[in-house]
Amino acid sequence: MSQDQAPDSGSPTAIEERDPDEIARFLERFALAFSNTGIPRMAARTFVAIMISDEGTRTAAELSAQFGVGASAISGAVKYLEQLRLVTRERDPGQRRDHYRVDADVWGTLFRRRLQWLEDWDRGAREGAELLGRSTPAGRRLSEMVEMMDFLAVELPAMLGRWYEHRDAIRAAAAG
Repeated sequence: MSQDQAPDSGSPTAIEERDPDEIARFLERFALAFSNTGIPRMAARTFVAIMISDEGTRTAAELSAQFGVGASAISGAVKYLEQLRLVTRERDPGQRRDHYRVDADVWGTLFRRRLQWLEDWDRGAREGAELLGRSTPAGRRLSEMVEMMDFLAVELPAMLGRWYEHRDAIRAAAAG
């Protein structure tokens, strides 16, 4: 918790104290935040449902029942989330039912994947700037993009490193 946040005084202290209707409304509001970034609505709802479950996992049947949709809607959502590496599919030995889990390091994984995208964009922008000529308007735009990609390629990994140090300190403090 940052210093400017108020202490958590109104939160339930036990699962039994939670209001299921309020949780359902929260899920939809939070999913909307993800879908506003381009994630399809069902994928966003599925991701949030898994994320806010105490078990940290959900089966397709549980998700289908929760949202009142068919298995194909959940299958498509999960496939999309797996491609983004936001969820992983697991199966217990001897079981036929898949469980979907949000990885413990989902945000680090997501940002590391974004770094790969930045590298790909950087290569394309470099090639385009050379092809179009760095002194042309299009070449200057692409050259500036290269500069930004180079900047982010240094800063984002450093920021992730600081995040992991911060997260480890939070976890150590919570452990006692």
